[in-house]
Amino acid sequence: MILDEIKAPNDIKKIPMEEMDALAGEIREFLIEKVSKTGGHIASSLGTVELTLALHLVLDFPDDKLVWDVGHQAYTHKLLTGRRDGFDTLRQYKGMSGFPKTKESDCDAFNTGHSSTSISAALGMAKAREIKGGTNKIAAVIGDGALTGGMAYEALNNASSLNSNLLIVLNDNNMSISENVGGLSRRLSGIRTAAGYRELKDNVESSLSRLKGGERVIERIRKTKNSLKQMIIPGMFFEDMGITYLGPVNGHDTAAMVKIFKEALRVDGAVLVHVETIKGKGYGPAERHPSRFHGIDKFDTATGLSLNRKHKSKYTDVFSTVMKKQGERNEKVCAITAAMSDGCGLKRFKHFYPDRFFDVGICEEHAVTFAAGLAISGFIPVFAVYSSFLQRGYDQIVHDVCMQNLHVVFAIDRAGIVGSDGETHHGLFDIAYLGQIPNMHLMAPKNKWELSDMMKFAISADGPYAIRYPRGEAYDGLENFRAQIKCGKSEMIYEEEDIALFAYGNMVKIGEKVREILKLKGRKVTLVNARFAKPIDEEMIRHLAENHSLIVTMEEGIVRGGLGQSVACFVHDNNLDTGVLNIGCGDDFIEQGSVNELFEAVGLDAQSISDKIMRAI
Repeated sequence: MILDEIKAPNDIKKIPMEEMDALAGEIREFLIEKVSKTGGHIASSLGTVELTLALHLVLDFPDDKLVWDVGHQAYTHKLLTGRRDGFDTLRQYKGMSGFPKTKESDCDAFNTGHSSTSISAALGMAKAREIKGGTNKIAAVIGDGALTGGMAYEALNNASSLNSNLLIVLNDNNMSISENVGGLSRRLSGIRTAAGYRELKDNVESSLSRLKGGERVIERIRKTKNSLKQMIIPGMFFEDMGITYLGPVNGHDTAAMVKIFKEALRVDGAVLVHVETIKGKGYGPAERHPSRFHGIDKFDTATGLSLNRKHKSKYTDVFSTVMKKQGERNEKVCAITAAMSDGCGLKRFKHFYPDRFFDVGICEEHAVTFAAGLAISGFIPVFAVYSSFLQRGYDQIVHDVCMQNLHVVFAIDRAGIVGSDGETHHGLFDIAYLGQIPNMHLMAPKNKWELSDMMKFAISADGPYAIRYPRGEAYDGLENFRAQIKCGKSEMIYEEEDIALFAYGNMVKIGEKVREILKLKGRKVTLVNARFAKPIDEEMIRHLAENHSLIVTMEEGIVRGGLGQSVACFVHDNNLDTGVLNIGCGDDFIEQGSVNELFEAVGLDAQSISDKIMRAI
């Protein structure tokens, strides 16, 4: 196999160009086989095999820097930089990350996982190179989806002032930015980057500028040239921003990309190369269903079907059902997603109420303020978003929603520990960062029925509400405990004395197990479903303090700034005669792994919590 010859960075340069197609085929076979056993982001990586080969042929690692936007498509890059053996532990605990990580390899220039960051990071590196007088090459790869994010345009605007080269590769695998006008466009790209063209252009302008009226002639030529370019060059949007545009080029033709990348790297300034690829390329099921294979569990390579045959409903499914029903009952209910309609469970709402469904692209900041605009106009917007992505709209939540006390509902999916996507995707900060904002209300359900009840309550209430729920199967225990939801009120599940477990959201089911363990040790244990992290149920805390020596708060988020600290402050400020033990995540970023492994690693499993309580008392 040709792939066997690649054991370290830059080994690809030893392989003849005529063998690149065969190598691409071997890489696809390798990735499909490995990811079918571990799960991962397969469609994105299959679509960028030749693109990655071309970049590795023109760049020298680790001296040159390559920044991958999001990082879903970086599996081939990892393979070409000597990490073949790591694929057996891809996305597993203590194994190889599914995203670029600087601590994993010197060839990973920047940690990624969230969208639209690559150009900003690469531009910073290019400016640093200018200051240091370096000569290494710097490139960024950004997808057409990530280019919907406002941060990318901020970076492009800033990149126009760059005096040295920066290669920006636009991986266009879905959204058509412009019409592909074929050979003429590619021919013009080659002419415009040729040294002779640049020299002639500079000489003509210099000569004309010395003549009387020469500046007017130069300006007229420039306008005429731009008008012609507007008709025949599809990248004038970028050109108008001061970014040289090259392409489109076939993203599955390695030789063609090598040629255009070499041309781009000769330009002084920022250059965007438009590369057209097919997501899931080379694997039929992924080509037919790229969204399904964006991020997938273990699957059968022959059929592409997931090997995870569990059919229990997920919290996202429950949310989807509730939203469909609420949309039917209330014509003011609107749904917003930031390019995650399927992942966040809004596909049904979109189908039934398309006029009230809004996909704003990967623009969480815009989504929040857009929701505020809907709310102030009398509608009830529900923004469904992953916890780790909502972080990006923090200022808008503060300034545009909460400061005006607008009725916006934040449905926060993937809250808590999410598993194999790792540190960039865990939703561990939302309780802390939302809990500090005036007017915000924070809720979390103990089971699937309570999520339904909380959604209905939040939609019928007033002011900003956030409901967090975890990834995966919805808990169906405690079915008979369904007390009416009231703002800031918790729910008593089991009442005894001695130790009180004050559990929030997903931790209630863990609290049941902790209670069983402690009762076997002869302890009397109360279990309370906190329901609200803000406002906390002060009346319940006073009640618990009367006959419990210890209140144990339990939350699937960071302790610092979380529910537990709010309870501890209330107990302290009111001189209540009870101890408080806060259980949650520490001041660390948590790596990838299965949810159960990570719960044990950070001490959120029932046995670890029980041991902490016994030590505390």
